[in-house]
This record gives sequence, C-alpha cells and structure tokens, in this order.
Amino acid sequence: MLKPDGRVVMVSGASRGIGLAIVRKLLEAGYSVSAGARDPQALASTLSDAPADRLVCARYDAADRATHATWLDATLARFSRLDALVNNAGTSNTFSIEEGEEEDLDALWAINVKGPLFLTRICLPHLKACGSGRVINVASLSGKRVRNENIAYNMTKHAVMALTHGTRRIGWDHGVRATAICPSFVATDLTDGVTKITREEMIDPADFAEITALALALPNTAAMAEMLVNCRLEDTL
Repeated sequence: MLKPDGRVVMVSGASRGIGLAIVRKLLEAGYSVSAGARDPQALASTLSDAPADRLVCARYDAADRATHATWLDATLARFSRLDALVNNAGTSNTFSIEEGEEEDLDALWAINVKGPLFLTRICLPHLKACGSGRVINVASLSGKRVRNENIAYNMTKHAVMALTHGTRRIGWDHGVRATAICPSFVATDLTDGVTKITREEMIDPADFAEITALALALPNTAAMAEMLVNCRLEDTL
C-alpha cells in the first residue's frame, strides 16, 4: 500500500458533505491536501483546526475554467508536487426527458463533466511525473444504471464513468490509476429531499471518505477501476 507521507492530494467540492469528509480523513491520515471550494475563506474557517503546514484552501468553481489553473498553481507553489486528484464537485437538478430547460442541462454538464475533464487535463502531467498518480472521480450508481427521472444527472454520471476509464487508459503506462467511486444515497445536503430511505440508512460521508482513502492507497499493481458502494439491496449491483 502507498504511504500518505509527502503525498499531495487536490480535492474539489471540499466545503461540505463528501468533499469535506474526504479532506478531514486525508489530513488525519497524513496527506497534504489542497482543498478547492467556491469560498475558500469559509472553508479555511471550517478547517481552522487542521495542520496549517499540510493544508491549502483555494478557490475552485467547476464551471469557471480560469479557477482550475489558479488552483493548480497555488497547489504547486505550496507543495511543489501533485500526487492525486479527487474530482468530487458536482450537483443535481430535476431535468427530465419530459421537463426542464436547456440551461438546466447545460449547468449539470458544465459542473459534473466539463469540470473534472478539464481539471484532469491540466493535472495529468504532474500525476504522470510522480509515477503513482491517482485520479478519483466521485461518480454515482446513477452512472451505472437509471432508476429515476433525473435524466440529466444520470447522463452526466455515465459520462464521468467514461472519463474515468479514458483517464485510466492514457495514464496507465505512467503509473496513473483512475478510479470511479459510485455511491448510492449519501447523507449530505444533496439528498435532503430523498424519501425512499431514511437518513440513518444512507451512506455516512465519513465512511465514504474511508473508501476514498483506500482507493488512494492501493498500489499500482492492485488498482480498482470502479468501486460500487450501496446502502440497500439491488439485484444487479
């Protein structure tokens, strides 16, 4: 297993929910973390108890391409290297085949697909250089099957699966391993309106963070391309 000491991880969507839980777990494990959020000052306040020498909070907006490069530059300026990228930032809406405006579809495509795609592109040379680079894409079981009417969300998460396998393919010979982690319902604000199961039955963000840490630590010879994480029985998953 790869040791966390000296390894630098960028985590997008770090201000709350899954992203914040991942940042906290990685800091606890000994990684250096560059946390990307739309309000880095607020995030820094939330993480005021974190080790200052192993944490950078920077502005990142998945839909604003200019912030991608400035975040990467801030990471390299502080730590001089990059070992892993966790593409966690994402959103959802109720755009369906029968209802919804085109701008709603475009918003999801910009944040859920273009964001991780173009961030991966600029990070990839640095991930290749370290010899054991990791790209973790927080996808969804909605990227493996369709069980609701939110077709735009389902489409973007299917695209994230394609992005993951494409990244895995072009990075393999350079030691880069890409993993899509596909959760069912996670107890975050994104699932506040879900009534199919109770909050207590959903995946705890802290448990999801443990799974992410495992994916980051797996060696080049034992990487997992997909990790399906469910909180209820599904016959095909």
